[in-house]
Amino acid sequence: MGLGVGQKAEKPARAWQRMLSGRRLDLLDPSPLDIEIEDIAHGLARVARWNGQTVGDHAYSVAQHSLLVARIGQKLFSEAKPHWYLALLLHDAPEYVVGDMISPFKAVMGGDYKSVENRLQTAIHLRFSLPPELSKTELRAIKSCDRMAAYFEATHLAGFSSDEADRFFSRPRGVTGDDVSDLLNPLPAQKAQSVFLAAFEDLTRHLTMHLATRS
Repeated sequence: MGLGVGQKAEKPARAWQRMLSGRRLDLLDPSPLDIEIEDIAHGLARVARWNGQTVGDHAYSVAQHSLLVARIGQKLFSEAKPHWYLALLLHDAPEYVVGDMISPFKAVMGGDYKSVENRLQTAIHLRFSLPPELSKTELRAIKSCDRMAAYFEATHLAGFSSDEADRFFSRPRGVTGDDVSDLLNPLPAQKAQSVFLAAFEDLTRHLTMHLATRS
């Protein structure tokens, strides 16, 4: 059916976000060429875990959570392939665009949210020379580290008792609070951003050296 007299065609909804780097990232069809680690670090350092319901003068950011998950993975999986450690650090990288939704809300949102998140994750992997898809074993290992990190955050920052956290998350095995205590102090956004970038650069350097020895 055509438009009536005086009617205007509706403009398509905007599906891209402009980043501080100047990149314009299409959320529905993200290009690896529009992804910059500086944008990721900036965004993740300003996205709060637990919807901001954590103790301290600053929000506990997704950037710090990513560092915590990476620390746990490095301690528990010392023989993993170099690309996995970088993938571990970037496991929540899409949240620099879509934010950090708590698990109960993700369940309500359903497949559309996950579809956007997966496309972003694939583009991020391609941008940083990671496999577009990780193996099921690698994904399970990341999930295990993620749930252990959530346990530490829940009990140290978000007001959960140990018994309550144990019902929802994985009680850590092979890693203790002493191993990660320095990563459970909420940092100002700029500091969290710089620490995340330093970890990324270190892991990228190791991955580049590994790839060079195989060529």
